[in-house]
Amino acid sequence: MLSSQPQTPTSDPAFDLSLTRTLVPLKDMSESHLRDLLSHSQAEVAFAGQTLFRAGEYDRQHLYLLHGDILLTDRQGAETRIKGRSTLMPLAHQQPRPVTAVAETDCSILRIDSERLDQLLTWSQVSDYLQLNVARERDLDEDIEWMTTVLRSNLFFKVPPLNVEQIFYRLKPRVVHTGETIIRQGEIGDCCYFIKEGEAEVHRHGEGGWTHLADIGPGRCFGEDALVNDAPRNARVRMLSDGVLMVLDKQDFYRLLKAPEVPTVPLATLPEARARGAVLVDTRSEEEYSAQHLSQAVNIPLSLLAIKSRLLAEDVEYLCYCDTGRRSRATAHLLRQQGYRAQALNDAPALFGDPQWAEQFEDPAPYVLKEGRACREPS
Repeated sequence: MLSSQPQTPTSDPAFDLSLTRTLVPLKDMSESHLRDLLSHSQAEVAFAGQTLFRAGEYDRQHLYLLHGDILLTDRQGAETRIKGRSTLMPLAHQQPRPVTAVAETDCSILRIDSERLDQLLTWSQVSDYLQLNVARERDLDEDIEWMTTVLRSNLFFKVPPLNVEQIFYRLKPRVVHTGETIIRQGEIGDCCYFIKEGEAEVHRHGEGGWTHLADIGPGRCFGEDALVNDAPRNARVRMLSDGVLMVLDKQDFYRLLKAPEVPTVPLATLPEARARGAVLVDTRSEEEYSAQHLSQAVNIPLSLLAIKSRLLAEDVEYLCYCDTGRRSRATAHLLRQQGYRAQALNDAPALFGDPQWAEQFEDPAPYVLKEGRACREPS
């Protein structure tokens, strides 16, 4: 019933945050989101001679080489050797796999579900964007702490990133008083609560009577089981002080699970978009952009959008892209809220995985924004 904290990663050294948070793009995630991701990930040992994946496979996983040596071989037989910690990027993670990966020595591998990584990464970065905006609003100073805690709650990790901001519009305030019982054990609930102000105590009734489970304060959530199943309340929560609760109704929670529509441009019309002067915006990390990006594209990582959006111009068309479409749609959505002409490029995975688009990557030079338009960065 109490909001569960992210699971603690396994004690395997591969999950040491000081190590994993240097990986790309994991380093751009908040600690709470990274811990949740790692709690659903797998550290493993690959023995010399073992094949990790084959060219042409779809495995929808990010594999990171932590220790050891890997041999990558493409379909033409060209070989590339990767030594542990020589790269912070995932191993040839395009789908289908462009190469075959074989362990040359015993290796330590971190295996992560690509879909979960992408969702939590985008969620984390949209959350950071909102926290910066909240911090700028002086009349919200007293709300920063509890709002930040709400954004880090794993209760909402399944909510589409584009709906993160909507969470606060769905929460309704309720004034409560000392001694007031908010939920009763055994009843069927239809909402959950976040504590904005005040303290509460949690008790559970068993064979030996009432047992004190915890005292909880601002930012903590309780009663969230009502949002995900119809099980009776498994504890009683009573206020220890006067306070304010933010209430989320079950139906409002379900509405948060439906992602809003974002205007997109078909990948097939990319040359036309270039011809009409649309500025291409790569919303991935600086490291991902440096490794490969569309010719003449500028880099505005979603993680830095709150800072870099001021470099844009309202009369320019911006076409956002990434390698999955999730970060680019979030960026386009947030920019449109600010009044910019932004759309997302559709079919993003094909852009990076289909050879027919290789010519769109011919110019590796970095570009920057100048008066809202893309200019080649001075060497």
